[in-house]
Amino acid sequence: MSARPFAVTRRAALAGGIAGLALAVLPLPARPAGLIPTPAQSEGPFYPVELPPETDWDLLRMVGARPALGTVTYVEGRILDLAGRPVPGTRVEIWQCDATGRYHHPGDARGPVDEGFQGFGRVVTAEEGAYRFRTIRPVAYPGRTPHIHFAVTAPGARRFITQMYVEGEPGNERDFLLNSVRDAQARAKLIVALTPVAAEPDALRGRFDIVLPG
Repeated sequence: MSARPFAVTRRAALAGGIAGLALAVLPLPARPAGLIPTPAQSEGPFYPVELPPETDWDLLRMVGARPALGTVTYVEGRILDLAGRPVPGTRVEIWQCDATGRYHHPGDARGPVDEGFQGFGRVVTAEEGAYRFRTIRPVAYPGRTPHIHFAVTAPGARRFITQMYVEGEPGNERDFLLNSVRDAQARAKLIVALTPVAAEPDALRGRFDIVLPG
């Protein structure tokens, strides 16, 4: 008597179970080559105690104030997860010292403050995970190479802090915080080339994509 259609023998069932187990323990696909998490950095002591009257993407112009001192610099990029997917709805904040090397913070009394500089900006990424700021080229101050602080808060995730540095700055080799990232490939993810903007004389542009940790 022939076997019924679709009948499953004990041996076939056992084989199928073993195959299913083998599939279950296969390793997950590797991340795309070169896509590693952006290294975390410390917040530092100068996150604003009180936010400025304006907290938009343009740190160079505030109502009733003269334009900020310094070299106009556009900083833009995308917020991505480890799989390279954009993360919409992410809050991105930046803060940095002004062109005189001073933060807009009561704990920083190194010199006169540039009242035309907003010092802090905040945007939320759209569907493509993109952000953009108009700010100044960061400058050095005693003990630190030029940098911009970033705080990134993705939906349902913890706040992530990092810093962006400028390619070619001699102080990069001595900066204690930048060089606390021991892995050279990871450290390079924090360093951004600033290039001229063809349509805007004397302005610069840099791209800083941030890959959030899992």
